[in-house]
Amino acid sequence: MNPATNRITSLFNIDIPIVQAGMIWASGWRLASAVSNAGGLGLLGSGSMYPHVLKEHIQKCKAATDKPFGVNVPLLYPDIEKHIQTIIEEKVPIVFTSAGNPKTYTTLLKDNGITVVHVVSSSRFAVKAQQAGCDAVVAEGFEAGGHNGREETTSFVLIPAVCEAVNIPVIAAGGIATGRQMLAAIILGATAVQVGSRFVTSNEASSHINFKNAVINAGEGDTVLSLKQLTPVRLLKNDFYTKVQQAESECVSKDELEQLLGRGRAKRGMFDGDLDEGELEIGQVSALLRKIQPASEIVAEIWQEYNALKQLAHE
Repeated sequence: MNPATNRITSLFNIDIPIVQAGMIWASGWRLASAVSNAGGLGLLGSGSMYPHVLKEHIQKCKAATDKPFGVNVPLLYPDIEKHIQTIIEEKVPIVFTSAGNPKTYTTLLKDNGITVVHVVSSSRFAVKAQQAGCDAVVAEGFEAGGHNGREETTSFVLIPAVCEAVNIPVIAAGGIATGRQMLAAIILGATAVQVGSRFVTSNEASSHINFKNAVINAGEGDTVLSLKQLTPVRLLKNDFYTKVQQAESECVSKDELEQLLGRGRAKRGMFDGDLDEGELEIGQVSALLRKIQPASEIVAEIWQEYNALKQLAHE
């Protein structure tokens, strides 16, 4: 694989401008280290980890790779200060923050020599991230899985809008799983891409095999952005989603929705493999996924297809 040099690969000290999203219940040390060893940037998904579990995954990731890796930290995480302290103590080089105000921890992290990237769903939030001192932003379109923006702006609109609004590098996310889609994102102005759903179906992902199989069997229209009254999340349709849809159609209160969601619903679906009553977070691009494969193979296929099509476009 020929390494690429651009603002993102230089910022992260990686060979290939492909970032593996830090997805809850899927992104443990095995996946993050495998992606980093393949030349991309692997991320640990700390949103589903207790503080002592995050520390264990960081240490195991260090043992499994000598390449840079990072941690994704959802700013709505209830015990976030312990996560931040662990990240600083363990000298993690890169942090991706999401679902919150980037001002909160960016200065502290950067004062400790950590590169900070914030995930945004609009150009307005991208500007705020730049003002907060972030080194880069992830422009995540409406197609993305997991927690999402309320604006419902698709990647083809969001990526160029964010690139126009900020001077820092932009990483494109949402609906990207192939080299063809990566090339489109780069043409729209992004410097790199973040891939989530495809890595959920990797061998190394900690997501349950039932969930992986459900993802590769999904078709167009099988995911829906839901729970907008709480925190918007894209879900694969199942019995739990049907209950949410019914509750929302009946205009139940926010408290009633929270009661329906309950505790541990995402773990139940994505980690424990309950395809009926679990919360199954995945992106629209699941409709294009057909197989479970090693993470290194995923990185190689995306990168090779990207380069082949880029060469073709120049001819």
